Amino acid sequence: MEDPDGGTVRQTAGQRETRRVPPQEEPNAPIRRRVAAVRCPALSAARLAIPGVMDAEGRVDESRLRMHICKNGGASPSDRGLVWRFLFGMYPCSSTALERSLLQEQLFVRYRVMKKKWQTFLPSARKINLNGTDVELIKAVRYFEEREAEAQQENQFQSEEVQVRLAFLELQAQFLFGGVSFHRQELQEAIRIIDKDVPRTNRDLSYYQNEGLGNLLVLRDILITYAAFHPEVSYAQGMNDLCSRFLEVLDCEIDTFWSFSCYMEKFSKDFQADGLHRKIELEAALLKELDPPLYAHLAKDNMESLTFCHRWLLLGFQREFEHSEALRLFEILSCDHLELISQQVDRARHHERLAQENIAEDSPESELHTINTDFTFELFVCAAILLDNRDSLLQCRDDVQLIQFTSSLHRKLDLNSTLQKAERHFYNYCKSCSWDYMNGRCRVNTNTQEDFIDHLRSFFALKR
Repeated sequence: MEDPDGGTVRQTAGQRETRRVPPQEEPNAPIRRRVAAVRCPALSAARLAIPGVMDAEGRVDESRLRMHICKNGGASPSDRGLVWRFLFGMYPCSSTALERSLLQEQLFVRYRVMKKKWQTFLPSARKINLNGTDVELIKAVRYFEEREAEAQQENQFQSEEVQVRLAFLELQAQFLFGGVSFHRQELQEAIRIIDKDVPRTNRDLSYYQNEGLGNLLVLRDILITYAAFHPEVSYAQGMNDLCSRFLEVLDCEIDTFWSFSCYMEKFSKDFQADGLHRKIELEAALLKELDPPLYAHLAKDNMESLTFCHRWLLLGFQREFEHSEALRLFEILSCDHLELISQQVDRARHHERLAQENIAEDSPESELHTINTDFTFELFVCAAILLDNRDSLLQCRDDVQLIQFTSSLHRKLDLNSTLQKAERHFYNYCKSCSWDYMNGRCRVNTNTQEDFIDHLRSFFALKR
């Protein structure tokens, strides 16, 4: 029996559902099931196996979910597919299980209409442009096409009630996207780059092994659909690796498109030149706070030497950690729990300032060390790696040596150790800023200061 979150559900007599087995763990699964083609989603009775996160009607407590991910170093592999659907916004956390069943059908129909629209506009782009030398991918095209045909047949055997409901949703989708127009040359250029990048996606992953290589064609369709309907972003190099991560975990073309699109709403600027420079500037500013001598060494020549950090930040350190650990880190960084902590600290300081404004008016104010809420946790992870390799970095004299250094870290970093160091840097930074504020402006007694720091410390009782 197939599970809509990917993989199979094994059943025994008297049991409705037992362990869900990811596709890569199912040795006897039919080969072409490895290709995640578009098909109408089945309804799932899955529940998050995290106490206190989901209520009886299926609503998810978002803050508890994010806190759980952060404190436990990620979700369990068996829950990850469902967790990501909430974490990245495909499912609203406030939705009930019944509401999500209707939402699934709506998203299925909308994606199908969107995909058909660009395929009708550029019929020649329906198939990937191969140069004939990639024999493996040529074979994968056949597996992909067979699975697409099979999925279309499956959709034809739906009940009359479902067909009527989907037909109505399709009319809505056609009305919604009917006025969308494409810029032919820009879309063709995006497809040209996608067709170059998709075959370069990491094929060593089990998800793309053997007939599973056909999933690269699924990845291609997702990226083209996104580029076609988000021309202000279109496609940029690196999106294939990022989207591949979603496809591997969700194992569903439709859910991957919508989850990836939600993620890009927040982070698309990182794939643009301005976003790149902003990331580097923030990392440089943080490093200057944590280690001025190392910053001075790396920031020479107008901080050009720090551009090697951008790939780390853009792809969530995908190549620096072992693959399963990189997935876990991406999940932790995406939960934003520690960023919310810094915002809470900043709000607490703001309230203290308002309460003490009369006292502050009686004496001159000194310049205080304030929390920069743009210092996201990923920047502290990056800083932890830099500080942990401080001696090697100080020996680098040019960009060539820096590139050699970064290449030496490939799959070599330990995630738990890196997280602990990043959390310590983050905690010390917030503590220092808060302590400076309490001493410099609030004029409160020592007990109040300690209570405030203890409140901050409680957020960092992370379990690894």
